[in-house]
Amino acid sequence: MPFAIRVRVTPQDLDELLHVSNVVYIRWIQDAAVAHSVSVGLSLEEYRQRGAVFVVRRHEVDYLRPALLGDEVEVETRVVAVSQVTATRQNFIRRLSDGHVLVQAQTQWAYISTTTGRPVRIPPEVVQRFTLEPL
Repeated sequence: MPFAIRVRVTPQDLDELLHVSNVVYIRWIQDAAVAHSVSVGLSLEEYRQRGAVFVVRRHEVDYLRPALLGDEVEVETRVVAVSQVTATRQNFIRRLSDGHVLVQAQTQWAYISTTTGRPVRIPPEVVQRFTLEPL
């Protein structure tokens, strides 16, 4: 089951064309991933204690429809693949009023040592916290 957060579009989220800025969509995708991690007991502090954290390596984003002021959206994320040092999330942002998918994105996260800044193997106990949900 995917994890999701809900967000209402505010004036600060809008660009000069009066729809949600592409940068805001990326922030929401990151916010959903962080909230998902926290929900399975892996906060930033927990990662720091483990000596490694996930950082974004790549975003691939398709902007399909605009979100406008006052829209309520659901930002859905799920882990779809895990390698030795990366995890890939599939993300969808849907407008709740009509169910339309506004954005679909795939994000690759690398597991990085907090001391060296280099990729390290994701421990099995971290992988096990997340349900793998290939699409």
